[in-house]
Amino acid sequence: MTKESISEYFKELQNQICASLENADGKATFHEDNWQREGGGGGRSRVIQNGNVIEKGGVMFSAVWGDLHEKMLASMGLTEKVDFFATGVSIVLHPNSPKVPIIHMNVRYFEMSNGTYWFGGGIDLTPHYVVEEDAIWFHQYLKTVCDQHDESYYPKFRNWADDYFFNTHRNETRGIGGIFFDYQKPNESRNKQDLFAFVKAIGESFAPIYTHFMQKNKDLPFTENEKTFQMLRRGRYVEFNLVHDRGTKFGLETNGRTESILMSMPPMAQWVYDYKADKGSEEEKTLSLLKKGINWV
Repeated sequence: MTKESISEYFKELQNQICASLENADGKATFHEDNWQREGGGGGRSRVIQNGNVIEKGGVMFSAVWGDLHEKMLASMGLTEKVDFFATGVSIVLHPNSPKVPIIHMNVRYFEMSNGTYWFGGGIDLTPHYVVEEDAIWFHQYLKTVCDQHDESYYPKFRNWADDYFFNTHRNETRGIGGIFFDYQKPNESRNKQDLFAFVKAIGESFAPIYTHFMQKNKDLPFTENEKTFQMLRRGRYVEFNLVHDRGTKFGLETNGRTESILMSMPPMAQWVYDYKADKGSEEEKTLSLLKKGINWV
């Protein structure tokens, strides 16, 4: 298994996911941009907009390489220059309806010229309004996928997601979490093939998960007040991606394509000064559930 074969798989995963999303949306199609990175490599960015269900979203593939940035070297405790190769698929979708959740997924592979390599990824859900039935379904789906590979994965990676997708400046999670994993390397109980099989299973879970929510919730009625709250929840999403997200920082620091990196931004968002939800409202309920440690399954 080579870095090139892993990269080719990710390209095909992008194809499969885009086809599933276009079919489920029924209106919008993806616009594709192929780009080259000055330092080495490039990618294939696909953006969908103004659909029946999806207002804006992207399914991004990249395979980039070159000298590892000095900041990255320092963060890894490395003193000697090394080359890197990074490839993966990253997805963010913002729906029209406040009853359909925002979703993010990333699956990736990273390799250095000193022989070190690892896999990473994750999938998490950010409902505008937290519906417990949907949260349970989502987490049970992920647990089932994880358990097929290692029963320790789900509880470990669920907690990692809670810790990672957390707006520390607001003391709230970005959404209802999911799973997150990084720096996954072979050990005595798993080899490279095992890790890649798990990453593929996570990647291939995206389409059935999100098309489920598209079909289930797209036609639910909503009010102007719920649409306003959706804009506020989008604003919190933006805060995380610009302040805390490591992928955003890595992409910008390695001279990645800015348009592709910032694809995760919604078309519209809102920041309300000192927002307070009404007592007993659905908005207050949702905000009360944006915390770590909720065991949905």
